[in-house]
Amino acid sequence: MDMEFIHQLPTPEALKREFPIGNRVARLKEERDREIRAVFSGELDKLILIIGPCSADNEEAVLDYIGRLRRVQDQVADKIFIIPRIYTNKPRTVGVGYKGMLHQPDPGQKENMLKGMIAIRKMHTRAVEETGFTCADEMLYPENHPYLSDLLSYVAVGARSVEDQLHRLTASGVGIPAGMKNPTSGDISVMMNSITAAQSSYTFLYRGWEVKTSGNPYAHAILRGYVDKFGNNMPNYHYEDLQHLLESYAERKLQNPAVIVDTNHSNSGKRHLEQVRISKDILHSCKMSQDIRRLVKGLMIESYLEDGSQKIGDGCFGKSITDPCLGWEKTERLIYDLAELW
Repeated sequence: MDMEFIHQLPTPEALKREFPIGNRVARLKEERDREIRAVFSGELDKLILIIGPCSADNEEAVLDYIGRLRRVQDQVADKIFIIPRIYTNKPRTVGVGYKGMLHQPDPGQKENMLKGMIAIRKMHTRAVEETGFTCADEMLYPENHPYLSDLLSYVAVGARSVEDQLHRLTASGVGIPAGMKNPTSGDISVMMNSITAAQSSYTFLYRGWEVKTSGNPYAHAILRGYVDKFGNNMPNYHYEDLQHLLESYAERKLQNPAVIVDTNHSNSGKRHLEQVRISKDILHSCKMSQDIRRLVKGLMIESYLEDGSQKIGDGCFGKSITDPCLGWEKTERLIYDLAELW
């Protein structure tokens, strides 16, 4: 093999023993997982907000941000259920660029995935301990999920991964809601196939084991817009798109029909300020149709302490080094507005 073997990583079990969670964290996760499942099953009528930085690049900035979210959550708890985004590994369209804290715990230093694995576990643990929030991460590497499985309450499978067999099989056994994004081409049949697969049971090879899953009844759609054949960003959050998705669910007779709408990426054309308008547009569609309201379980919003984005090394605390994000003042106002509209 033409590979250099750099570090032998600890097993998930070994890392969890070295950096354990306490009983309080385990209890908080159990309570929040129960409430999230109730939203996805329709037993609880709350709007989920999966909200936070495009990439969690700095532990102190992330903890500052979600500490602010905690104070807002307490004010809107009757309407809104917040799941902070702590996205620690990032897909790259052409394979180059900052790939998240898992790869580079310090964005200005070289990659070190052993240090990165420890860093992301510590950060997710601090998030629960200090704010009571269990968070969301992207499942870029399916075999890495067990390193955080006792801390996460939500995973997303990205637009470039949604057709991959191992992602689908792993999503069937994660035990928490797994959002499957539509691919960048916009073909929602690919996404629906992925949801169908993730809701099914399998026996397969995983981390050197033969494993069996029972299927994930909370696997669901994430609409994130798409890119047309001319390279243009195209949205898929409008009323007609939601109605079409509703019909696709009905044809397949899947469990717990649900969608989280990603308000950034191709839905906003990566114009981060548009997320405010798009979020309210989606809730207007929910007002127009009770069927759509039952389908829409929440929104995914990219937000951080400061508006916009910066280059690595520019040094602005709490400003994204990947995609531009909505700043805190606009985010706080938006959450209160969404609570009024829901």
